[in-house]
Amino acid sequence: MRTVEHGSMAAAARELDCTRALVSKQIAELEAILGARLLERSTRRLSLTPAGEQFHHHALAALDAVAATQIAVRNQGETPLGVLRVSATISFGRVYIAPLLGRLADAHPGLTCELILSDQLVDLEAEDIDLALRMTRMPPQDAVVRRLATLERLICASPAYLQMHGTPQHAGELPHHQTLSYLLTDDHRWHLIDPQGEEHIHTATSRLRMNSTDAMVDAAVAGRGLAILPEYLAQPLLRDGRLVQVLSDHEPSTRFGRHLYACYTPSRVRIAKVRVMLQALEEMFLPVPPWGA
Repeated sequence: MRTVEHGSMAAAARELDCTRALVSKQIAELEAILGARLLERSTRRLSLTPAGEQFHHHALAALDAVAATQIAVRNQGETPLGVLRVSATISFGRVYIAPLLGRLADAHPGLTCELILSDQLVDLEAEDIDLALRMTRMPPQDAVVRRLATLERLICASPAYLQMHGTPQHAGELPHHQTLSYLLTDDHRWHLIDPQGEEHIHTATSRLRMNSTDAMVDAAVAGRGLAILPEYLAQPLLRDGRLVQVLSDHEPSTRFGRHLYACYTPSRVRIAKVRVMLQALEEMFLPVPPWGA
């Protein structure tokens, strides 16, 4: 399998930490057992023969079946066991999911928890993710999903910034302000829906552009300008006065959408470790999420 993936026996040997000669010997033995040549060898590259194509196709299917069987056997019963791999965005995962997984590990001695933090979309199957927390307009259609919370986004600034520059009363005033840009989703443009349902598109004016929500929060608190921030990060800062919400009657529209979903593949539906994680999430976020309490 590794020889086909890498296109050479030498590369396969490096990954498998063995010699090229051993890889060549094992392939030759397999060809002798099957009575068919699997690889066409040349000085520049290896390619599959028609028999090799057939063998490779069925071998992949067999490996998938073995992996599925291992998951099913490993997770039988009502006791959560093994490794629970959870994916979440960086800021949300750090604030809410990391502490939750710590409590889950304390409650279930047979469970090891892994948290994969990324603001990029993670492939559940390829990354062997048991459960992903997704902030999206449309959850993946091939996954089982549970909606956990509504995620509002607020326009915020520090009191010092507003004292110096004034408080905007309408989206039309934004060109006169410093507006921060979130690189991953906004293309340097803000999309705001006013109370009449009209969309206002505003080109971000600040020379600060970031791909980190945490950095956006820090910049807003430091008085660098207005920022569109997720409610789950903004609310504690609004309560203690470090930030002030402005244009509260304008709704920011982002590619993330307005809902938080727990997503997992159908093969994980009956697995105990996924079940206890989902229960813990529902207890935390339903009926009211922590930032709304």
